[in-house]
Amino acid sequence: MYKGLLVTLASLWLAGCVDTNWRTAETHEIMPPLDFSLVDEDGQAVEAEDYAGKVTLVYFGYTFCPDVCPITLARLAGTLNRLDDDVRDAIQVLFITVDPARDTPEVVKRYTGAFGDEFTGITGERAEIDALTNRMRVTYEYETPNKRGDYIVNHTSAVFAFDREGEARFLIRDSHPITDAVADINQLVTES
Repeated sequence: MYKGLLVTLASLWLAGCVDTNWRTAETHEIMPPLDFSLVDEDGQAVEAEDYAGKVTLVYFGYTFCPDVCPITLARLAGTLNRLDDDVRDAIQVLFITVDPARDTPEVVKRYTGAFGDEFTGITGERAEIDALTNRMRVTYEYETPNKRGDYIVNHTSAVFAFDREGEARFLIRDSHPITDAVADINQLVTES
């Protein structure tokens, strides 16, 4: 009886492990699919479905960020540059602002343009961005503005990876080696 139970448990464990062979952090079971209605860097209304068909990497940040955003996006651009051209062609990066008051379509377009053709800026109304971040359990917080009205927005530095159908697969943290991110992105493009 115990032997049969062990075989059943091992089978269930192995079946559950099919999705957990990422070198970065598995998110398939805990994150919802990509779903939003926002505005792209060209001022056009877009929905998550508009980005189906490619592996999508999502980063939440803002263009006035003094350090975390440019470092993370430059690191992500460097990661993409390590991929073969055919793999890179199957990837898109969505930079979704958490500071829509300052990050107009024109501003995010200029910002993402510095990182590569794979990068697209996304903005929208604050309520729409809040709906998306709440759904994805992503937090951000505005600090008190200084005398000039400038302010910092505290936010995550994680990059969320979605397959071609918009299903969450893994996330890349600052602490993950670039080689792990490259391996996982390659695997995601190949399998989806």
